[in-house]
Amino acid sequence: MIHHVSISAHDPKHVADVLAELMRGRNYVFPGGVPDSYIAISGDKHGTAIEVYPEDIRLRPDGRNAVRHERAAADDGYVAFHMLLSVPSDRATIERIGEREGWTTRFCPRGAPKQKPLFNVIEFWVENRIMLELAPHDMIGDYEQLLQFDQFDKVPAPA
Repeated sequence: MIHHVSISAHDPKHVADVLAELMRGRNYVFPGGVPDSYIAISGDKHGTAIEVYPEDIRLRPDGRNAVRHERAAADDGYVAFHMLLSVPSDRATIERIGEREGWTTRFCPRGAPKQKPLFNVIEFWVENRIMLELAPHDMIGDYEQLLQFDQFDKVPAPA
């Protein structure tokens, strides 16, 4: 099941507003530290969401547990797309497949530094260029509980 995806847009707020309307959900400022980004949340039990970044944002692996969000003037092969996919494979199987392919694969707690993680995923960088966040069944519950209106309504918007 796909839980969230990210896309880029010329007008991220407007696009996220429209997507939230289509899902009968809500749009929020994206709390992930990417300026001018938004997240449209459906409010369903699975935490279905669409992150909308400015069109010049690229995602690339950075450090052990981080994704670097950067502005890019030219096409460097990286994209703003990613998705969270729950899968029946366990962590060891995912890591074994990533190693076999030579693709960056790593367990990553998500949330603020030095805080208890909000949820965990396994970053799986297809061709070391496109990020998939994979969640075995034992990891997805925290995410599904987090991406609900009552949780996001409590998050202060960045100044």
